[in-house]
Amino acid sequence: MAEYVLAIDQSTQSTKAALFDGAGLLVCKTSLAHRQIINEKGWVSHDPEEIYQNVLASARGVIEASGIDPAHIACLALCNQRETTVVWDRDTGASVCDAIVWQCARAADVCAEIEKTGIGAAVRKRTGIPISPYFPAAKLAWILRNVPEARRLSGRHKLCMGTVDTYLLYKLTGNYLTDFSNASRTQLFDIGALEWDGEICAAFGVDAEDLPRVLDSDGEFGYTDLEGLLPRKIPVRGVMGDSHASLFALGCLEKGMTKASYGTGSSIMMNTGDKRAVSENGLVTSIAWKRGGKLSYVLEGNVNYSAAVISWLRDDLGIISSPAETEALARSANAADTAYLVPAFTGLGMPHWNSGAKALICGMTRLTGKAEIVRAALNGIAYQIYDVLEAMEKDAGMPIDSLRVDGGASSNGYLMQFQSDILACSVQRAQAEELSAAGAAYMAGIASGVCTDAVFSSYSYRAYCPEISDEARQKLLSGWRGALKMVISATKQ
Repeated sequence: MAEYVLAIDQSTQSTKAALFDGAGLLVCKTSLAHRQIINEKGWVSHDPEEIYQNVLASARGVIEASGIDPAHIACLALCNQRETTVVWDRDTGASVCDAIVWQCARAADVCAEIEKTGIGAAVRKRTGIPISPYFPAAKLAWILRNVPEARRLSGRHKLCMGTVDTYLLYKLTGNYLTDFSNASRTQLFDIGALEWDGEICAAFGVDAEDLPRVLDSDGEFGYTDLEGLLPRKIPVRGVMGDSHASLFALGCLEKGMTKASYGTGSSIMMNTGDKRAVSENGLVTSIAWKRGGKLSYVLEGNVNYSAAVISWLRDDLGIISSPAETEALARSANAADTAYLVPAFTGLGMPHWNSGAKALICGMTRLTGKAEIVRAALNGIAYQIYDVLEAMEKDAGMPIDSLRVDGGASSNGYLMQFQSDILACSVQRAQAEELSAAGAAYMAGIASGVCTDAVFSSYSYRAYCPEISDEARQKLLSGWRGALKMVISATKQ
């Protein structure tokens, strides 16, 4: 009897459900978007209950669309948007407020206050992450300070706090758990000692005893029938942050292997094996996964605005009607145009760490039109990833000669070629869809015996190789660095 893995990929823009067979191949997928709640202050939120209902609805939709017997689904896998923070009532499962999305910097003042206590160096050393409103620690502190119901429940130890995986696991199984990859991104977890850090938790006003138990990414997280959708309860076995899951699906299992995901934002990761690398160049250290009791670390850099800049072109500027238009427009742009777009709409991410930066278009001439702005927007994605990988090479002490990529925007041939040109290395695009969901499915499927390690060879790669001279490359990079200086200078004024 054929068996399948049902994977839920809960991302920033939508919730996807995907079915994978024992060979690791995608059988069917569905997707449901949820609201992006943005107020007049620019705070970004999601409704946790809406997300949970979309998990159930997307799972129902993919089963119906596939036509398979749900009795043949052997296990459930889950990957999630990271850093987005949910706080809920332990007794009722009801959230005390909307989830604070990873992009949201409302906790910047909390971070500034905590930095003054002098704990910043200890936070960086133990968690691998500098204090920043990007991470859940500050978001939790903000909620505990500003949401009365959170304060009330916290005082009674009736408050659950966590990333999206923890919330969904609680709703699906009743268990209060997370995995090592997600725990490592909270800024509350000691990634060397592999435990919640009581001193750091206290600095953010969080009781470490109120945080979830941490399991291996292929651990046994509980059982669910998706509220009656399935004929029996099945195990949840693969839980990972979405970027870690795509690293796993892309087969970056060995030290030095590197990938970039082109989603709403971008996560760039290098597997550093069982030794944690300390960044001196603006990156962070995270746990890739703990699998079968064996730990793997990563160096990581994050870009706030990646494919989201394409949405901005469509939804706010109105100069495209579909992301698919951008490739042809970029190729048609005037080669002599010198426009640069720095998409710092929510600040500059790593390695710059400038949450106050504002977006900028510069270098425009009378030649600059729609096609040139679209090209500058795509180039801006590639330049940001270049900055992260340049820092990564310095930290790792080794060159990156190949980059594996995934995510929606990686289907843009212009962007991938420009990325290869500006990096002066090969870019390998996986010829498969839903890599984050696939990674979680592989983790769960291998743990459950549905799949074997052969799944990592279930798809091929499209290679992009550099096509421009080093002189042309350096000229382009010089222009980008000039644009960055303008953004950073404006922040200081």
